[in-house]
Amino acid sequence: MTSATEPGTLDVGGLTRSELREALEARGVLLNAYAEQLLEHSVFDRREAEPVHIVERDVADLRPSGGTLSEVFAAAQKQGLALCPPDTGPYLRLALDSQAEAPDSVLSAGRSPAGAIKVAAAPLSEDDEYPKGFYLRVVDGREWLRGYRCDGEYRFEPGDRFAFRTAG
Repeated sequence: MTSATEPGTLDVGGLTRSELREALEARGVLLNAYAEQLLEHSVFDRREAEPVHIVERDVADLRPSGGTLSEVFAAAQKQGLALCPPDTGPYLRLALDSQAEAPDSVLSAGRSPAGAIKVAAAPLSEDDEYPKGFYLRVVDGREWLRGYRCDGEYRFEPGDRFAFRTAG
C-alpha cells in the first residue's frame, strides 16, 4: 500500500511573519484558529531560507497498524526520514501547486481529516492544548493551512499522510 509521492525541494524561511501571512492571503489560503496560533510563535521570526527536500508517506508505510505521533515519527526516523523545520507548513502550502480535493468537506471532527497532509515537525509545546503542527487540505476548491491538536495517546490511522524531510 505504498503511495509515496515526491513533492520535491522548497525553500523554508526567508520571509518575515507579516510577509508570510501576506503571501498566504494573496494565494487565498484559509487558516483556522490553531494555524493562527502557531503562526504567532517566535519560530516564524525571519530566518535565512534553507532548502528542504519533502517526501510524503502514508502512516501505513511507516507503521502498518497506525500509531501515536511519537511512534509515527520514530518509525519514519528508522526509515531515514527526518522531521521538517517547525516553520515548514506555510511554505509547503505556498509551494504545493496541486493537492487532491478532500473527499469530504468536514473541517473538524475530532479525528485526522480525510485528504489532509500533516507536516511532520517537532511540536512547539508539550501542552496538549497548544497545536502540535500544521496540515494542508483542499476543501470545496479552497486551500487550507490548518493547525491540529492531539495528545500523546491519539492514534493516527494507516491511511493518514505526513510530509517528512529527507536528505534528497
